[in-house]
Amino acid sequence: MEGVKALPLAGLRVIDAATLAAGPLVATTLGEFGAEVIKVEQPGVGDPLRTWGDRRADIGLIWKSVSRNKLCVTLDLRQEPGRSLLHDLLATSDVFVINTRPSTLGRWGLDYDTIHARHPKLVMMHVTGFGAGGPASDRPGFGTLAEAMSGFAHVTGQADGPPTLPPFMLADGVAALAATNAVMTALYHRDTCSGTGQLVDISLIEPLARLVEQSTLAFDQLGQIPRRTGNRVDASAPRNAYRTSDDRWIAISSASSSIAANVYRAIDRPDLAARREYVDPVPRQARSVEIDSLVAEWIRARPLDVAMKILHAEGVAASAVYDAQQLLADEHLRARGTWITLDDPDLGPMTVQAPVARLSETPAHVAHLGRPLGADTDAVYNDLLGLDAVRLSALRAAGVI
Repeated sequence: MEGVKALPLAGLRVIDAATLAAGPLVATTLGEFGAEVIKVEQPGVGDPLRTWGDRRADIGLIWKSVSRNKLCVTLDLRQEPGRSLLHDLLATSDVFVINTRPSTLGRWGLDYDTIHARHPKLVMMHVTGFGAGGPASDRPGFGTLAEAMSGFAHVTGQADGPPTLPPFMLADGVAALAATNAVMTALYHRDTCSGTGQLVDISLIEPLARLVEQSTLAFDQLGQIPRRTGNRVDASAPRNAYRTSDDRWIAISSASSSIAANVYRAIDRPDLAARREYVDPVPRQARSVEIDSLVAEWIRARPLDVAMKILHAEGVAASAVYDAQQLLADEHLRARGTWITLDDPDLGPMTVQAPVARLSETPAHVAHLGRPLGADTDAVYNDLLGLDAVRLSALRAAGVI
Protein backbone atom coordinates (compact mmCIF):
# COMPACT_ATOMS: atom_id res chain seq x y z
CA MET A 1 0.00 0.00 0.00
CA GLU A 2 1.15 3.52 -0.82
CA GLY A 3 2.69 5.20 2.21
CA VAL A 4 2.75 2.05 4.32
CA LYS A 5 6.53 2.11 4.93
CA ALA A 6 6.16 5.32 6.94
CA LEU A 7 3.58 3.78 9.26
CA PRO A 8 4.40 2.41 12.72
CA LEU A 9 3.19 -1.15 12.09
CA ALA A 10 4.83 -1.57 8.68
CA GLY A 11 6.43 -5.02 8.56
CA LEU A 12 3.74 -6.71 10.66
CA ARG A 13 1.51 -9.24 8.96
CA VAL A 14 -1.97 -10.08 10.25
CA ILE A 15 -4.09 -13.05 9.21
CA ASP A 16 -7.73 -12.09 9.71
CA ALA A 17 -9.75 -15.31 9.61
CA ALA A 18 -12.58 -13.93 11.75
CA THR A 19 -16.08 -13.00 10.61
CA LEU A 20 -18.54 -10.19 11.22
CA ALA A 21 -17.39 -7.44 13.49
CA ALA A 22 -15.16 -7.74 16.57
CA GLY A 23 -12.21 -9.69 15.18
CA PRO A 24 -12.17 -7.97 11.78
CA LEU A 25 -12.29 -4.56 13.48
CA VAL A 26 -9.05 -5.38 15.31
CA ALA A 27 -7.39 -6.24 12.02
CA THR A 28 -8.81 -3.05 10.48
CA THR A 29 -7.12 -0.86 13.07
CA LEU A 30 -3.80 -2.66 12.71
CA GLY A 31 -4.04 -2.27 8.95
CA GLU A 32 -4.70 1.46 9.21
CA PHE A 33 -1.34 1.84 10.92
CA GLY A 34 0.59 -0.12 8.33
CA ALA A 35 0.24 -3.82 9.10
CA GLU A 36 -0.36 -6.01 6.06
CA VAL A 37 -3.72 -7.65 6.66
CA ILE A 38 -4.70 -10.78 4.76
CA LYS A 39 -8.42 -11.44 5.03
CA VAL A 40 -9.14 -15.20 4.85
CA GLU A 41 -12.70 -16.13 3.83
CA GLN A 42 -14.71 -19.21 2.96
CA PRO A 43 -14.72 -19.79 -0.83
CA GLY A 44 -17.97 -18.85 -2.52
CA VAL A 45 -19.49 -17.43 0.67
CA GLY A 46 -17.11 -15.01 2.33
CA ASP A 47 -17.52 -13.13 5.56
CA PRO A 48 -21.25 -12.57 6.35
CA LEU A 49 -20.33 -8.92 6.88
CA ARG A 50 -20.20 -8.63 3.08
CA THR A 51 -24.00 -8.60 2.93
CA TRP A 52 -24.87 -7.49 6.48
CA GLY A 53 -26.94 -4.38 7.05
CA ASP A 54 -27.56 -1.71 4.44
CA ARG A 55 -26.49 -2.70 0.93
CA ARG A 56 -26.00 -1.09 -2.43
CA ALA A 57 -25.62 -3.26 -5.53
CA ASP A 58 -25.89 -6.16 -3.04
CA ILE A 59 -22.66 -5.05 -1.36
CA GLY A 60 -22.72 -4.47 2.39
CA LEU A 61 -21.75 -0.87 3.04
CA ILE A 62 -20.18 -1.62 6.41
CA TRP A 63 -18.05 -4.30 4.71
CA LYS A 64 -16.46 -1.66 2.55
CA SER A 65 -15.30 0.33 5.57
CA VAL A 66 -14.36 -2.48 7.96
CA SER A 67 -12.34 -4.27 5.26
CA ARG A 68 -10.34 -1.22 4.20
CA ASN A 69 -6.69 -1.94 3.31
CA LYS A 70 -7.14 -5.73 3.50
CA LEU A 71 -5.99 -8.26 0.92
CA CYS A 72 -8.81 -10.73 0.32
CA VAL A 73 -8.09 -14.43 -0.19
CA THR A 74 -10.28 -17.52 -0.03
CA LEU A 75 -9.47 -20.65 1.94
CA ASP A 76 -11.66 -23.51 3.17
CA LEU A 77 -10.53 -24.25 6.71
CA ARG A 78 -12.91 -27.20 6.88
CA GLN A 79 -10.56 -29.11 4.59
CA GLU A 80 -7.15 -30.35 5.69
CA PRO A 81 -5.35 -28.85 2.66
CA GLY A 82 -6.94 -25.51 3.56
CA ARG A 83 -5.66 -25.72 7.12
CA SER A 84 -2.24 -26.68 5.80
CA LEU A 85 -2.18 -23.54 3.68
CA LEU A 86 -3.28 -21.50 6.69
CA HIS A 87 -0.32 -22.81 8.66
CA ASP A 88 1.94 -21.77 5.79
CA LEU A 89 0.50 -18.27 6.01
CA LEU A 90 0.84 -18.19 9.79
CA ALA A 91 4.51 -19.13 9.50
CA THR A 92 5.08 -15.78 7.79
CA SER A 93 2.85 -13.73 10.10
CA ASP A 94 2.76 -11.96 13.46
CA VAL A 95 -0.92 -11.93 14.44
CA PHE A 96 -3.71 -14.45 13.87
CA VAL A 97 -7.28 -13.21 14.41
CA ILE A 98 -10.08 -15.75 14.62
CA ASN A 99 -13.50 -16.14 16.27
CA THR A 100 -14.36 -19.79 15.61
CA ARG A 101 -15.78 -21.80 18.52
CA PRO A 102 -13.16 -23.53 20.73
CA SER A 103 -14.44 -27.05 19.99
CA THR A 104 -14.18 -26.43 16.25
CA LEU A 105 -10.66 -25.05 16.57
CA GLY A 106 -9.68 -28.14 18.52
CA ARG A 107 -11.18 -30.44 15.92
CA TRP A 108 -9.33 -28.60 13.17
CA GLY A 109 -6.02 -28.55 15.02
CA LEU A 110 -6.12 -24.76 15.23
CA ASP A 111 -6.42 -24.48 19.00
CA TYR A 112 -3.89 -22.25 20.72
CA ASP A 113 -1.68 -25.05 22.05
CA THR A 114 -1.24 -26.44 18.55
CA ILE A 115 -0.76 -23.00 17.01
CA HIS A 116 1.80 -22.00 19.62
CA ALA A 117 3.76 -25.22 19.21
CA ARG A 118 4.06 -24.65 15.46
CA HIS A 119 4.35 -20.86 15.48
CA PRO A 120 5.82 -19.81 18.84
CA LYS A 121 6.22 -16.14 17.92
CA LEU A 122 2.64 -15.71 16.75
CA VAL A 123 0.12 -13.67 18.74
CA MET A 124 -3.27 -15.40 18.45
CA MET A 125 -6.31 -13.25 19.16
CA HIS A 126 -9.38 -15.40 19.80
CA VAL A 127 -12.62 -13.48 20.28
CA THR A 128 -15.85 -15.32 21.11
CA GLY A 129 -19.19 -14.48 22.62
CA PHE A 130 -18.42 -15.94 26.04
CA GLY A 131 -14.64 -16.36 26.17
CA ALA A 132 -12.71 -19.49 27.07
CA GLY A 133 -12.69 -21.46 30.30
CA GLY A 134 -16.33 -21.57 31.38
CA PRO A 135 -19.34 -23.80 30.76
CA ALA A 136 -20.71 -21.44 28.10
CA SER A 137 -17.46 -21.12 26.15
CA ASP A 138 -18.71 -23.14 23.16
CA ARG A 139 -22.13 -21.55 22.84
CA PRO A 140 -22.87 -19.38 19.80
CA GLY A 141 -22.65 -15.76 20.85
CA PHE A 142 -23.26 -12.44 19.16
CA GLY A 143 -23.08 -8.85 20.32
CA THR A 144 -26.78 -8.79 21.15
CA LEU A 145 -26.27 -11.41 23.86
CA ALA A 146 -23.32 -9.51 25.27
CA GLU A 147 -25.31 -6.29 25.35
CA ALA A 148 -27.97 -8.14 27.34
CA MET A 149 -25.70 -10.09 29.69
CA SER A 150 -23.23 -7.26 30.37
CA GLY A 151 -25.91 -5.22 32.13
CA PHE A 152 -25.94 -2.58 29.41
CA ALA A 153 -29.51 -3.27 28.25
CA HIS A 154 -30.78 -3.41 31.83
CA VAL A 155 -29.77 0.19 32.55
CA THR A 156 -30.59 1.55 29.10
CA GLY A 157 -34.06 2.78 28.15
CA GLN A 158 -36.97 4.60 29.72
CA ALA A 159 -37.90 3.82 33.32
CA ASP A 160 -41.27 2.36 32.32
CA GLY A 161 -39.99 0.71 29.14
CA PRO A 162 -38.18 -2.52 28.31
CA PRO A 163 -34.43 -3.10 28.47
CA THR A 164 -32.98 -1.46 25.37
CA LEU A 165 -30.57 -3.02 22.90
CA PRO A 166 -28.53 -0.75 20.63
CA PRO A 167 -29.26 -0.83 16.89
CA PHE A 168 -25.57 -1.08 16.05
CA MET A 169 -22.62 -3.36 16.89
CA LEU A 170 -21.79 -1.87 20.28
CA ALA A 171 -20.44 -4.98 22.03
CA ASP A 172 -18.33 -5.94 19.02
CA GLY A 173 -16.88 -2.45 18.77
CA VAL A 174 -16.01 -2.23 22.47
CA ALA A 175 -14.49 -5.72 22.40
CA ALA A 176 -12.42 -4.74 19.36
CA LEU A 177 -10.99 -1.73 21.19
CA ALA A 178 -9.99 -3.89 24.16
CA ALA A 179 -8.59 -6.59 21.90
CA THR A 180 -6.52 -4.17 19.83
CA ASN A 181 -4.89 -2.84 22.99
CA ALA A 182 -4.20 -6.39 24.14
CA VAL A 183 -2.71 -7.45 20.80
CA MET A 184 -0.36 -4.47 20.81
CA THR A 185 0.62 -5.29 24.41
CA ALA A 186 1.33 -8.90 23.45
CA LEU A 187 3.44 -7.78 20.49
CA TYR A 188 5.38 -5.39 22.70
CA HIS A 189 6.01 -8.18 25.20
CA ARG A 190 7.13 -10.50 22.41
CA ASP A 191 9.48 -7.99 20.86
CA THR A 192 10.98 -6.51 24.03
CA CYS A 193 10.80 -9.26 26.65
CA SER A 194 10.20 -12.88 25.76
CA GLY A 195 10.48 -13.34 22.02
CA THR A 196 7.37 -15.51 22.08
CA GLY A 197 3.75 -14.95 21.20
CA GLN A 198 0.74 -15.63 23.37
CA LEU A 199 -3.02 -16.04 23.33
CA VAL A 200 -5.29 -13.01 23.62
CA ASP A 201 -8.67 -14.32 24.86
CA ILE A 202 -11.51 -11.81 24.50
CA SER A 203 -15.21 -12.29 25.16
CA LEU A 204 -17.86 -9.91 23.89
CA ILE A 205 -19.40 -9.62 27.36
CA GLU A 206 -16.53 -8.49 29.56
CA PRO A 207 -15.32 -5.33 27.78
CA LEU A 208 -18.85 -3.89 27.76
CA ALA A 209 -19.48 -5.02 31.34
CA ARG A 210 -16.39 -3.03 32.34
CA LEU A 211 -17.95 0.14 30.94
CA VAL A 212 -21.12 -0.34 33.00
CA GLU A 213 -19.24 -1.52 36.08
CA GLN A 214 -20.95 1.11 38.20
CA SER A 215 -23.89 -1.29 38.37
CA THR A 216 -21.94 -4.20 39.83
CA LEU A 217 -20.02 -1.91 42.18
CA ALA A 218 -23.29 -0.52 43.52
CA PHE A 219 -24.66 -4.00 44.06
CA ASP A 220 -21.47 -5.33 45.64
CA GLN A 221 -21.01 -2.46 48.08
CA LEU A 222 -24.53 -1.13 48.59
CA GLY A 223 -26.81 -4.00 47.68
CA GLN A 224 -28.47 -1.80 45.07
CA ILE A 225 -29.51 -2.77 41.56
CA PRO A 226 -29.62 0.33 39.35
CA ARG A 227 -32.81 0.91 37.38
CA ARG A 228 -33.43 2.54 34.04
CA THR A 229 -33.79 6.33 34.12
CA GLY A 230 -34.01 7.09 30.41
CA ASN A 231 -31.47 9.69 29.35
CA ARG A 232 -31.26 11.20 32.84
CA VAL A 233 -28.21 10.51 34.99
CA ASP A 234 -28.59 11.87 38.51
CA ALA A 235 -24.83 12.05 39.17
CA SER A 236 -24.46 14.55 36.31
CA ALA A 237 -27.70 16.50 36.71
CA PRO A 238 -28.78 18.15 34.57
CA ARG A 239 -28.01 15.36 32.10
CA ASN A 240 -30.63 14.47 29.52
CA ALA A 241 -31.81 14.94 25.96
CA TYR A 242 -34.16 17.92 25.84
CA ARG A 243 -36.72 18.70 23.12
CA THR A 244 -36.66 22.20 21.62
CA SER A 245 -39.60 24.26 20.37
CA ASP A 246 -38.77 23.34 16.76
CA ASP A 247 -38.82 19.61 17.57
CA ARG A 248 -35.05 19.12 17.69
CA TRP A 249 -33.09 17.72 20.61
CA ILE A 250 -30.23 19.02 22.74
CA ALA A 251 -28.03 16.83 24.95
CA ILE A 252 -26.52 18.34 28.08
CA SER A 253 -24.10 16.89 30.61
CA SER A 254 -23.08 18.60 33.84
CA ALA A 255 -20.57 16.22 35.38
CA SER A 256 -18.60 19.06 37.00
CA SER A 257 -19.86 21.68 39.44
CA SER A 258 -18.68 24.56 37.28
CA ILE A 259 -20.66 23.32 34.27
CA ALA A 260 -23.77 22.88 36.42
CA ALA A 261 -23.43 26.50 37.56
CA ASN A 262 -23.08 27.58 33.92
CA VAL A 263 -26.34 25.80 33.09
CA TYR A 264 -28.22 27.74 35.76
CA ARG A 265 -26.89 31.03 34.45
CA ALA A 266 -27.86 30.05 30.90
CA ILE A 267 -31.47 29.27 31.87
CA ASP A 268 -31.88 32.56 33.78
CA ARG A 269 -31.48 31.03 37.25
CA PRO A 270 -28.19 32.56 38.46
CA ASP A 271 -29.50 32.25 42.02
CA LEU A 272 -29.08 28.47 41.84
CA ALA A 273 -25.47 28.82 40.70
CA ALA A 274 -24.66 30.28 44.11
CA ARG A 275 -26.34 27.52 46.13
CA ARG A 276 -24.19 24.56 47.15
CA GLU A 277 -27.08 22.09 47.13
CA TYR A 278 -27.65 22.79 43.42
CA VAL A 279 -24.00 22.83 42.40
CA ASP A 280 -22.00 20.33 44.43
CA PRO A 281 -22.25 16.80 42.96
CA VAL A 282 -23.57 14.85 45.95
CA PRO A 283 -26.44 17.11 47.11
CA ARG A 284 -27.25 17.87 43.46
CA GLN A 285 -28.19 14.22 42.89
CA ALA A 286 -31.09 14.50 45.33
CA ARG A 287 -32.50 17.39 43.27
CA SER A 288 -31.96 15.86 39.85
CA VAL A 289 -35.67 15.65 38.95
CA GLU A 290 -36.27 19.29 39.87
CA ILE A 291 -33.16 20.45 38.02
CA ASP A 292 -34.02 18.38 34.97
CA SER A 293 -37.50 19.89 34.82
CA LEU A 294 -36.15 23.45 34.99
CA VAL A 295 -33.79 22.84 32.09
CA ALA A 296 -36.40 21.00 30.03
CA GLU A 297 -38.90 23.83 30.45
CA TRP A 298 -36.36 26.48 29.38
CA ILE A 299 -35.24 24.55 26.29
CA ARG A 300 -38.80 23.61 25.31
CA ALA A 301 -39.60 27.32 24.91
CA ARG A 302 -36.80 27.96 22.39
CA PRO A 303 -35.72 26.75 18.95
CA LEU A 304 -32.50 24.77 18.78
CA ASP A 305 -30.31 27.51 17.27
CA VAL A 306 -31.33 30.08 19.87
CA ALA A 307 -30.92 27.69 22.80
CA MET A 308 -27.53 26.44 21.59
CA LYS A 309 -26.21 29.98 21.14
CA ILE A 310 -27.10 30.86 24.74
CA LEU A 311 -25.82 27.58 26.19
CA HIS A 312 -22.48 27.83 24.40
CA ALA A 313 -22.10 31.49 25.37
CA GLU A 314 -22.38 30.46 29.04
CA GLY A 315 -19.90 27.59 28.69
CA VAL A 316 -22.43 24.78 28.97
CA ALA A 317 -21.45 21.32 27.70
CA ALA A 318 -24.26 20.93 25.19
CA SER A 319 -24.73 19.51 21.72
CA ALA A 320 -27.49 19.07 19.22
CA VAL A 321 -28.51 15.44 18.74
CA TYR A 322 -27.37 14.68 15.21
CA ASP A 323 -28.71 12.34 12.60
CA ALA A 324 -26.30 10.93 10.00
CA GLN A 325 -26.68 13.86 7.60
CA GLN A 326 -26.01 16.41 10.33
CA LEU A 327 -23.03 14.45 11.61
CA LEU A 328 -21.41 14.43 8.16
CA ALA A 329 -22.02 18.16 7.82
CA ASP A 330 -20.61 19.28 11.20
CA GLU A 331 -18.06 22.02 10.55
CA HIS A 332 -15.74 21.00 13.38
CA LEU A 333 -15.54 17.36 12.30
CA ARG A 334 -15.07 18.38 8.68
CA ALA A 335 -12.23 20.68 9.72
CA ARG A 336 -10.59 17.76 11.52
CA GLY A 337 -10.86 15.51 8.49
CA THR A 338 -13.13 13.02 10.25
CA TRP A 339 -14.57 11.92 6.90
CA ILE A 340 -12.65 10.85 3.83
CA THR A 341 -13.95 10.02 0.37
CA LEU A 342 -12.39 7.26 -1.70
CA ASP A 343 -13.15 6.16 -5.24
CA ASP A 344 -14.24 2.55 -4.88
CA PRO A 345 -14.20 0.32 -7.99
CA ASP A 346 -17.58 -1.19 -7.06
CA LEU A 347 -19.55 1.76 -5.70
CA GLY A 348 -17.72 4.84 -6.96
CA PRO A 349 -17.06 7.73 -4.55
CA MET A 350 -17.75 6.58 -0.99
CA THR A 351 -17.41 8.61 2.20
CA VAL A 352 -16.21 6.68 5.24
CA GLN A 353 -14.86 7.67 8.61
CA ALA A 354 -11.12 8.21 8.73
CA PRO A 355 -9.00 6.28 11.24
CA VAL A 356 -9.97 7.38 14.72
CA ALA A 357 -6.62 7.80 16.48
CA ARG A 358 -4.47 10.72 15.28
CA LEU A 359 -0.72 10.15 15.46
CA SER A 360 1.27 13.32 14.80
CA GLU A 361 4.33 11.65 13.25
CA THR A 362 2.90 8.48 11.69
CA PRO A 363 -0.77 9.10 10.86
CA ALA A 364 -2.90 6.17 9.80
CA HIS A 365 -3.69 5.58 6.15
CA VAL A 366 -6.58 4.19 4.11
CA ALA A 367 -5.41 2.93 0.72
CA HIS A 368 -8.62 1.27 -0.46
CA LEU A 369 -11.96 -0.02 0.76
CA GLY A 370 -13.10 -3.64 1.01
CA ARG A 371 -12.25 -5.72 -2.04
CA PRO A 372 -14.22 -8.45 -3.84
CA LEU A 373 -14.16 -12.00 -2.49
CA GLY A 374 -10.89 -13.67 -3.42
CA ALA A 375 -9.55 -10.61 -5.25
CA ASP A 376 -5.99 -11.23 -3.99
CA THR A 377 -6.00 -15.03 -3.73
CA ASP A 378 -3.60 -15.78 -6.57
CA ALA A 379 -1.24 -12.91 -5.81
CA VAL A 380 -0.93 -13.68 -2.09
CA TYR A 381 -0.47 -17.42 -2.47
CA ASN A 382 2.02 -16.92 -5.27
CA ASP A 383 4.03 -14.15 -3.64
CA LEU A 384 4.06 -15.48 -0.07
CA LEU A 385 3.89 -19.23 -0.54
CA GLY A 386 5.32 -19.67 -4.02
CA LEU A 387 2.31 -21.54 -5.39
CA ASP A 388 2.33 -21.59 -9.19
CA ALA A 389 -0.66 -21.42 -11.53
CA VAL A 390 -0.93 -25.20 -11.81
CA ARG A 391 -1.07 -25.66 -8.04
CA LEU A 392 -3.55 -22.80 -7.64
CA SER A 393 -5.77 -24.27 -10.34
CA ALA A 394 -5.79 -27.65 -8.58
CA LEU A 395 -6.66 -26.08 -5.24
CA ARG A 396 -9.45 -24.10 -6.83
CA ALA A 397 -10.85 -27.19 -8.54
CA ALA A 398 -10.89 -28.99 -5.18
CA GLY A 399 -12.74 -26.10 -3.52
CA VAL A 400 -9.85 -25.35 -1.15
CA ILE A 401 -9.55 -21.79 -2.43
